[in-house]
Amino acid sequence: MNADLLLVLGALIACVGLFIVNKPRMDVVALLVIVILPLTGIISMPEALAGFSDTNVVLIAALFVIGEGLTRTGIAYQVSDHLIGMSGTSEARLVVLLMLAVAGLGSVMSSTGVVAIFVPVALNVAERMGVRPRRLMMALAYAGLISGMLTLVGTAPNMVVDGAVREHGFQGFNFFSFTPFGMAVLVIGVAYMLVARRWLGVGEVEKPTGSGRRNLVELIRDYQLSGREYRLRLRPESPLVGRTLRELQEPRDRYGATVVCIERPGRLGTELLDPTDDTELRAGDVGLIDVRLDPTIDPTSAYERLGLEPLPLRGSYFTDHSRAVGMAEILLPPDSTLIGKSIAELSFRRKYGLSVIGLRRGTNALNGSFLEEDLRAGDILLVIGSWRAVRALEAQFHDFLLLTLPAEIDQVAPAINQAPYALFSLGVMVFLMVTGIVPNVAAALIGCLMMGFFRCIDMDGAYRSINWKILLLIVGVMPFAVALERTGGVDLAVNGLLHLVGEASPHVLLASLFVLTAAIGLFISNTATAVLMAPIALSTANHLGASPYPFAMTVALASSAAFMTPISSPVNTLVLGPGQYSFGDFVKLGVPFTIMVLLVTIVMVPRLYPLR
Repeated sequence: MNADLLLVLGALIACVGLFIVNKPRMDVVALLVIVILPLTGIISMPEALAGFSDTNVVLIAALFVIGEGLTRTGIAYQVSDHLIGMSGTSEARLVVLLMLAVAGLGSVMSSTGVVAIFVPVALNVAERMGVRPRRLMMALAYAGLISGMLTLVGTAPNMVVDGAVREHGFQGFNFFSFTPFGMAVLVIGVAYMLVARRWLGVGEVEKPTGSGRRNLVELIRDYQLSGREYRLRLRPESPLVGRTLRELQEPRDRYGATVVCIERPGRLGTELLDPTDDTELRAGDVGLIDVRLDPTIDPTSAYERLGLEPLPLRGSYFTDHSRAVGMAEILLPPDSTLIGKSIAELSFRRKYGLSVIGLRRGTNALNGSFLEEDLRAGDILLVIGSWRAVRALEAQFHDFLLLTLPAEIDQVAPAINQAPYALFSLGVMVFLMVTGIVPNVAAALIGCLMMGFFRCIDMDGAYRSINWKILLLIVGVMPFAVALERTGGVDLAVNGLLHLVGEASPHVLLASLFVLTAAIGLFISNTATAVLMAPIALSTANHLGASPYPFAMTVALASSAAFMTPISSPVNTLVLGPGQYSFGDFVKLGVPFTIMVLLVTIVMVPRLYPLR
């Protein structure tokens, strides 16, 4: 063992120690590696910075953007809403559906992003069903990690290993190379969590801390909006067809009707339109309408006279459209110029793109027609419209003050009308990856460009969606692989592994490689583990004159098997707080399941990827 190797190993051990204590941050440690290793003279500065031009780093960044596009267009949220409806009141069914949904979505987008989306969903469902969140959160984390075993792009370690295989002159894995292993692990994982979740059900139910913000359901209750919602379609013979909303004075005055939103059939599905005074109604339009109807008026006659067809409602006061349509309360301060005016005089929709649907004076919401009521200091108005218009109220502070935004604003899909285009872009990317027409990184970049072209995501959102911390971590660990290979560290590890297993069977050799990879993953991230172990696995295969694929696949699967500690993967860290888990909880559930993944690996990998 030479002095240079001792220096590199010392630096590596120091980095692992800093990763464990997380001080300083992992990305800062990675930057220190990029700066310090070239100063030793073992590698050059261009070699230390080579990771920034690595195709896998670019591919991972592009997949963050794709995932953000699926979130902004509401696709990920629609899946979660559908999931809640299917689970009903069964906790077991919820666990199964949660894991299947997270694994499915995580196979084509960031598993960290998917789990982040489903954490509040699971918390809400747990509260509604009276289930301890800790019985669900671990299932989310496991599904997120297993999703990385389903496709080539499911997780960064897969792409790191695939890149290492290609660098050694071999053909890389294809999109679905990992799927047989991932499906087997997923089936076992679902069955395991149905049993193991019971081990997490001890202790008292934690009271939700919440954000302190009100939600739409509370606003609907406080302003007594239930029963005022209608969903009406314009028949072709309706006299309202071809007229603008400004011209509909008679329905507004007679029925107290306010158009909240318009569903309009589009080429690729239904679009949601923000109503303005200049919006022209078309046959087939479906209006979401707030009606303060006089109890003496029969709505049936109004339907016939105006050519309207009532449609069923899918949620209390349009809450099924909460991804696009929001509400907020605004307070009139004593110096507001709106005081003394009626709501009808404010032209609120024309100025702010929002409609006033409620007025609260003191502790009571006013019923009936309040549009002609003179406003007073301290009055609180409830407005409804697009979330974009609601957010714009934050810049208004002269005539009114925006109170706390509802909790649902955290799950807004600002580009919900572009959802079909996002699915199309995703489909094109997956098709290009599966067929191999272009390199994977080119396919992902094409998907990003399509997302931008179809306005599923904007440039600012694309930059914000990229987890630069993870990218810097990958780039910062890559120089260690070069330094270990140059100083003989890789050969030392290979010889040590071969000496340990001797002439053992291929199953024992792969099991040893899996255990070594999983052990390293206890202390550093799964991506960093893959960066370090891929060269060792491929050198071992070369030394034995064996195929590189079973060794590379074993490292990839073992890197994704980061179930045993909360620091092994960002996915685990995400559920640590909401699930109120301890370090021991991860060990208690993670060790048995990692052994199960090990057994799947050593049984299936040699069958699908023979050593010779």
